[in-house]
Amino acid sequence: MDLKKIHDLIKLVNKSNIGEISIEDKDGKVTIKQKEEKVTVTTAPAQMYTSGPVAPVAQAAPAAPTSAAPAAPVASNLITIKSPMIGTFYRRASPDKPLMAEEGTAVSPGKVVCIIEAMKLFNEIESEIKGTIVKVLVEDASPVEYDQPLFLVEPA
Repeated sequence: MDLKKIHDLIKLVNKSNIGEISIEDKDGKVTIKQKEEKVTVTTAPAQMYTSGPVAPVAQAAPAAPTSAAPAAPVASNLITIKSPMIGTFYRRASPDKPLMAEEGTAVSPGKVVCIIEAMKLFNEIESEIKGTIVKVLVEDASPVEYDQPLFLVEPA
């Protein structure tokens, strides 16, 4: 099962009242459990690419509200784009390319706003809302945690 499918399953669990979902295929087994409005992912050892970044997700998720606390009082109408995984945050596709998103950039659903590298895989993070980026909360090439705020967006 590829990483995109796992992210889609996490989104499905977040948006629904599903408490737990397990999916097994030839590559391994993925179990996603929802507890206290957080999603926990556990995997069987057969999936080598998910055993590294996914196993710590359960431990990293409780730390996220601490980092989100300072951003909340800025404005009540702002929406936060959060990291869907742990890894290294990049604002450019490569060092010689322009920034994908900066303060004042208009975003719409499907627009790539950054890249997060996890275990040598470069994952494009897309905006799910339409609006304008008001603040970039993470420095380029710095590590990020699961559910860590990356951008503040004023919805259009």
